[in-house]
Amino acid sequence: MCGFSGEIRFDGTTADVGAVARMTAAMDRRGPDASGIHAQGRIAVGHRRLKIFDLSEQAQQPMIDAGLGLGLVYNGAIYNYRELRAELEAMGFAFFSTGDTEVILKGYRAWGPKVVDRLAGMFAFVLWERDTGRVLMARDRLGIKPLYIENRGRTLRFASTLPALLAGGGVDTAIDPVALQFYLQFHAVVPAPMTILKGIRKLPPATRRIIEPDGTARDEIYWAPDYGPRADERDLSFQDWQAKVLDTLRTAVRRRLVADVPVGVLLSGGLDSSLITGLIAEAGQKDLKTYSIGFDAAGGEEGDEFRWSDVVAAHFGTDHHQIRVSASETLEALPDCVAAMSEPMVSHDAVGFYLLSEAVSRDLKVVQSGQGADEVFGGYHWYPPMLAAGDEAAVETYARHFCDRPHDEYLGLVRPEHRVDEDHARRFVAEHFAQPGATRPIDKALRIDSNIMLVDDPVKRVDNMTMSWGLEARVPFLDHELVELAARVPAEMKVKTTPDGRHLAQGKYVLAEAARAVIPHAVIDRPKGYFPVPALKHLEGPYLEMVRASLGSEGARSRGLFDQAAVDRLLADPKAYITPLRGSKLWQLALLELWLDTHGIRG
Repeated sequence: MCGFSGEIRFDGTTADVGAVARMTAAMDRRGPDASGIHAQGRIAVGHRRLKIFDLSEQAQQPMIDAGLGLGLVYNGAIYNYRELRAELEAMGFAFFSTGDTEVILKGYRAWGPKVVDRLAGMFAFVLWERDTGRVLMARDRLGIKPLYIENRGRTLRFASTLPALLAGGGVDTAIDPVALQFYLQFHAVVPAPMTILKGIRKLPPATRRIIEPDGTARDEIYWAPDYGPRADERDLSFQDWQAKVLDTLRTAVRRRLVADVPVGVLLSGGLDSSLITGLIAEAGQKDLKTYSIGFDAAGGEEGDEFRWSDVVAAHFGTDHHQIRVSASETLEALPDCVAAMSEPMVSHDAVGFYLLSEAVSRDLKVVQSGQGADEVFGGYHWYPPMLAAGDEAAVETYARHFCDRPHDEYLGLVRPEHRVDEDHARRFVAEHFAQPGATRPIDKALRIDSNIMLVDDPVKRVDNMTMSWGLEARVPFLDHELVELAARVPAEMKVKTTPDGRHLAQGKYVLAEAARAVIPHAVIDRPKGYFPVPALKHLEGPYLEMVRASLGSEGARSRGLFDQAAVDRLLADPKAYITPLRGSKLWQLALLELWLDTHGIRG
């Protein structure tokens, strides 16, 4: 797990090593163990390393294989690298290291760009051919690892974080008005290839980009699972599906124990992280370290779920750590948390993951986490309505439950010079729903959430916050084989409803019932919780003052994104303006202004 950056010139000039050095230095916290820069004519690349596989210098990056004429910078973890290495050795390849990085290089020589189809894990990488000048960029199937790109004429820059590209200098930092609309309407999700800045794009998940020596490029989407059972699965019983889910998840968890350092768990006390803990214990790992975090209550809302994480920790005998954070500590950490965001992320629990990662990183370099189960197995409150919705009402039903504000409210909030009249977010949902591979509204919702929302909200949040402390987070619920299986599970087995079909009786139903063979039933039958940071939902006291300051800052006035009268209405009664997903509409604006100010972006 690491961070990388680089520049490639297509005009015959020499790459700017100084810019690459600045970009690489900006990611020192992603890779605190080692660094390296390689430059050769038109290409320069840099790398920061977090040592997880092959702790020796032989696995250092940038990795250059002079014999093959290939170079690579890479961020991620390939869990089946040992199996791939054995296959490559049988083909005659000799290795100089024992980690996963070299397997990608040798695999490219053996299989070309289709090497990505063979990789089980999370990854983003840039690989180049010394002699031809051809370049391969790739990102994993669920976008767990990021890859940001800046095209400027005949020069291409790339990095693992957006702020790293800013450190290189010369970026067009004008606000992208379409991206701003997505941020405000689509739960702060700005789907690839967009970012909030016009000058920076991101490679979409499940995509390999092949760049020719003259700079022309083509994208190939290499993975897109279909939703609904295959013909040979239509007669499977609920018990059959439970067995398949648990067996596939068991494999996913075991894969993510592969490391040359210890592996722990972020244990919230919910179904997902509790099941991961149970499966790791079942696999025989000794002295398993687990970690939970809790915050001060606010607005009558509890800020921790320790009672549930304690049940799981006691049941499996883990070395458990409760991390208690006061409201003042949370407030103090927010500026650093915002600085760690590659893009503005409005979810309240970003600071929770930031503080949790700080504590965990004192003990470990690798943890498993439960992110993704809600999107993959149908755990959210908008899935039962989608199960009941007809085809004609699918887009409207989804938008009503998921989107933060309707288009007319957006039009009244954003000043004319930053506004777009067309509802791009709604059109995006409609176009995504119309794609082949998912026929039922519920499956269309699960697909857009897994392929789009998950990538640019929970997954990005976990990557940014954990990597800001040199901590690698592994997410077994996003194992691509598990996601493929979950897509085929009949929707009624993921989303169980009451007889009237209107109320959620059990989210993630098939997963929860499968979990009964592993974890205490009390954890399964408890009310659904979430990772709470009440102070950021119920803005009051110093939190409200911080929000006022951000919305009135010199940078905010200079950018002029929002109508002042609309902002004043939100400030007058913050608790009255809550999104369908229980977030603060005021915090959404403040977070964006804080992020832009933090990164020196005037717009």
